Amino acid sequence: MKKLINDVEQIVDEMLNGMTAAHPNELRRLEDTTVLVRKDAPVQGKVGIVSGGGSGHEPAHAGFVGPGMLDAAVAGEVFTSPTPDQVFEAIKAVDGGKGVLLIIKNYTGDVMNFEMAGEMAEAEGINVKQVVVNDDVAVEDSSFTSGRRGIAGTVLVHKIAGAKAAEGASLEEVQQTAEGVIKNVKSMGMSLHPCTVPASGKPGFTLAENEMEIGTGIHGEPGVERTELKPAKEVAQILFDKIQEDMQLQKGEEIAVLINGLGSTPLMELYVMNHSVAKILQQHELQVEETIVGEWMTSLEMAGASLTILKLDEERKKLLHAPADTVAFKR
Repeated sequence: MKKLINDVEQIVDEMLNGMTAAHPNELRRLEDTTVLVRKDAPVQGKVGIVSGGGSGHEPAHAGFVGPGMLDAAVAGEVFTSPTPDQVFEAIKAVDGGKGVLLIIKNYTGDVMNFEMAGEMAEAEGINVKQVVVNDDVAVEDSSFTSGRRGIAGTVLVHKIAGAKAAEGASLEEVQQTAEGVIKNVKSMGMSLHPCTVPASGKPGFTLAENEMEIGTGIHGEPGVERTELKPAKEVAQILFDKIQEDMQLQKGEEIAVLINGLGSTPLMELYVMNHSVAKILQQHELQVEETIVGEWMTSLEMAGASLTILKLDEERKKLLHAPADTVAFKR
């Protein structure tokens, strides 16, 4: 295992300190926690938005903390949910009097611990609501979940819910907007090479040089098919077909597209993938309002990519284009 680290036990702590050292005007770390909040938190009169999960998915989630997106991100150990106490501290830190929305990816530990933290906060008089993102169409259940997994589509939930909160909307309105995104966003990924969790020191799975995995999860969970390596255009078609089977997009519909790298896929290859995706969308006569290409929800150094499609309406389109000023995403 080759990693640019100091101590396996200190990776998350040192990463969080490194982020605040790099972005002192944008982020601050709550003392004795794994929570990063926007520098001006809490923002009075605005719904606070908290997300998070296991580390190893950077820039998710701390990279999306800032005006127009999240108010706080809670980091667990690598691929491990943060504890309820840590999430509770985040909720308290961002409550500006209008309540707090929790955006949770659908993994069993995350859902359980965030829900428990929400109950703790409610007992303290803070109004808390939650949404659970389950955009992965690859599998219904996995070793980490009951139901569909939450993957890169979560970033679009952060963006649109964050923009709604920035408008001054109520907690119920922000939750409703987030739920609307979740119902209309679908994703599917694939991998070319596994990642290695530092604590284990060995890859989570193995692929031969001429193999690829379709439908892999962001923790290296098994996908739906292991097959020989295919060109980008064939991979794009496989991912789109599975998403389309679920979404049933109609000619002329407006969509947003997110091409996400899983950690070590060159940007060149992500744009090649998008070239192939764009051709497919054109063939289906879909109206692409925006395409976002880059690394947004990674899996350590896994090689691969995911495709996310969001069906737009006028409100989602407006909120997608609204200002955002975070470390990883600016508008």
